[in-house]
Amino acid sequence: MEFVLAQLGGFGAQLFDLISDPVTYLYLLTSVFLGIAFGALPGLTATLAVTILTGFFGNKIPLDYALIALLGAYVGAIYGGSYPSILLNIPGTAASAATAMDGYPLAKEGRGAEALGLTTTASFIGTLIGTFALLVFVWLLLLISQSIASPEKALLALFGILLSGTLMSEDLVIKGWIAGMMGLAMAMVGLDPLLSEPRYTFGWSYLLSGFQVVPVLMGAFAVPQIIECLRHARPTRMAKLSGRILPNLGQIRTHLPTIARSGVIGTGVGALPSVGEDVAGWVSYGVGKSVSKTPRKYGKGSLEGLLASETANNACIGGALIPAGAGHSRLPPCCGPDGCIPDQQHHPWADN
Repeated sequence: MEFVLAQLGGFGAQLFDLISDPVTYLYLLTSVFLGIAFGALPGLTATLAVTILTGFFGNKIPLDYALIALLGAYVGAIYGGSYPSILLNIPGTAASAATAMDGYPLAKEGRGAEALGLTTTASFIGTLIGTFALLVFVWLLLLISQSIASPEKALLALFGILLSGTLMSEDLVIKGWIAGMMGLAMAMVGLDPLLSEPRYTFGWSYLLSGFQVVPVLMGAFAVPQIIECLRHARPTRMAKLSGRILPNLGQIRTHLPTIARSGVIGTGVGALPSVGEDVAGWVSYGVGKSVSKTPRKYGKGSLEGLLASETANNACIGGALIPAGAGHSRLPPCCGPDGCIPDQQHHPWADN
């Protein structure tokens, strides 16, 4: 308990230093707008935004500012994917696929401005819910993670893969499991991070570095979309914006149960390994449809469906950081609850 209180005290001091520093807001606003631009362009995902911006912020600015910038880009990209989903019926990111189900019908009805305003509010509330859960539960997982070794991590990853396959498969569950195992097999290609032994390279030097994120994303999402557009050659018109963009507080109050439920679902799904924002959005959308009093409106311009998807995929960000924060919060061997031994200062990630 003393260790947790000491960690909370240190966190509070660090948070105050960052809040009182005006440079923090410069990096935060810049990264959020860059993330929104990445998310609003179909084919450029949140993962790609973080991957590219890591090269700019990773080792050129202090670590605190770099983490703030990357997290801001991550949140902005997840939110930015809702713009083309609502206006063009083209999800900017995979996390916004469920948003297009009701966002675009609302835009065709002339309620695109209203949909964007509610989406912004739902994304903000969902991010707050995920952040609150991160601050509360990461300390509990911090204590639990100190007794978690490699076998437990492997089982958690396997559980996440099996669960994601179960949720994403519409007919046969085994199809989702096969897809998850294929992704796991692709992640194992290349040099072993501990022993530097080649794995599944089949003697090809090209596979020593494994499958890089950017080429795989471009080949899996961008290229098929371009080919599909060239086949049909059917231009998509952007819906016109009209009316008030700022959300009505009465609507927020009416749909507050949907927002709260979706925030909890998104946080819970995000805390599971190998499950991302797209799964959180679809799960929340499905749960909202099953408990709604008007399920027939889903897919035809339902505000409940729009709020369920956008709240969940943004709340998933904080949930996804819970196991990441707990996994990297274990103290090095030379450190204890009272800090590191002065003559044995040790970088907390040196052994990873």
